[in-house]
Formats: sequence, C-alpha cells, structure tokens
Amino acid sequence: MHDLSPIKAIVFDVFGTTVDFAGSIVREGEEWNRRKGWEADWAEIVSAWRGCYQPSLAPVIAGEAPFRPLDDIHRASLTETILPRFGLDGLSDEEVTELSYVWRRLYPWPDVVDGLLKLRHKFVVAPLSNANVELAAELAKFGGLPWDVILGADLWRQYKPHPLAYDTAKMLLNCDDGEILLVAAHPYDLRAAREHGYQTAFLRRPEEHGPSGGKTADEPRPEDDFALVVDSVEELAAKLGGS
Repeated sequence: MHDLSPIKAIVFDVFGTTVDFAGSIVREGEEWNRRKGWEADWAEIVSAWRGCYQPSLAPVIAGEAPFRPLDDIHRASLTETILPRFGLDGLSDEEVTELSYVWRRLYPWPDVVDGLLKLRHKFVVAPLSNANVELAAELAKFGGLPWDVILGADLWRQYKPHPLAYDTAKMLLNCDDGEILLVAAHPYDLRAAREHGYQTAFLRRPEEHGPSGGKTADEPRPEDDFALVVDSVEELAAKLGGS
C-alpha cells in the first residue's frame, strides 16, 4: 500500500497527459489546408512531428548539446523535417512561427480543468513538463488550465527524465520525498520521478496519438506498482479527497 497522506503538491506531465496534442494539431492543420490550398494528412504530420521530439531532446539529456527551449525545438523540427517531408511550401517566416506555435494552442482533455480545480482545494498543482515557461504559460491561458504556479524546463535547463527536472521542481515546491505526486500518461516519466522521491499516478490516455492511436504507447508493467492508476483527473481528485 502507498501512503498518500503526506502529499502536498501534485505536478502533471502536459503533452498527452493534460492536453490533446494530436486532436488539437489535426484540427488546426485542417484550417491550414483550407488557407493554403494544401491536401496534407495532418494525422500523419502530427505523428512525424511528435516523432522528432525524443531524438531532439536526447543529446541535451546526454550532455552532448546545449539546452534549447522546446519552442525552438518544435520550430527546428518543423523547418528541417516536417515542411520538406510533406511538401508544405510557400510559408513566410511569420507563418512558420505561427505554425510552430500550434504547440501553444492545444486543448485540454475534457476532464482536466474541472479536475484541477477540485485538486487545488487541497494541493498545490503545477505542470512538470519539458515545455519552457512561456510555452507552458501560453498553453495555460489558451486552455484555461488553473495552475497555482508554472514550472518549465528553462528553469533547470534540462529535459525529463534527467534528474535535474525532478530534483529542481521538488526543491522549488519545497517538498520532501513522498510529498510530491507526478501524474503522467508515460510510465518512463513516472519511473524516473519515483527514483527521486516522487509518488506516482498513471493517467490513461488511450487517444493520446489520435482516435485510432490505440492504447497509450507505453503501458505500465506489473512491477511498476504506481501509487494510483486512473482514467481522468476527476477520478484522481476523488481518490485524493479533492472537493
């Protein structure tokens, strides 16, 4: 059994866990198709763009490349990989910036805002994401995410699952081991956080990669023994006594 009574702060992974990146980008991409006369398959584009994510972070995590904000990584992936691969020509520099900032305009999953409001009655709630602070703040404004404080990777200049991300967030929130809970749809994130004194909650997002995306890419293993496994933030709030 896990003793959850010491928890005083709950931090959330963002992309896929609290916001629907696939559905949001497909929706906006279809507007770009109409605007530019493209016939692009945005479900395929989202998959390819998200596929650039971990390979772009890996050299930073390994100490082989300097830190860059995630906004910059999204733009570089767009210009160097996505636009050429899918033949999306004729964009001005301003339009490239606008399109790269689609990652700031992602809709939260339907359970998230109400669930966070319930949790805020009892806990400090914050994002613990690879987003930079400005990106996380714009996402919060766009989707009405009621965070108590916004944390971002540019505060610790590293990316999860590097220890700096978990240790610095825990320090900033003045939490000891066992007093902070990470909620994520990605078991690798939870496993790393647990090694640094976090309690863990796995949040299922079967449509993270789109309606036909199947189960969350990396399901928990039996030995993971996460403190909680839930299907919504509202369920999490109910289990933790949020009102």
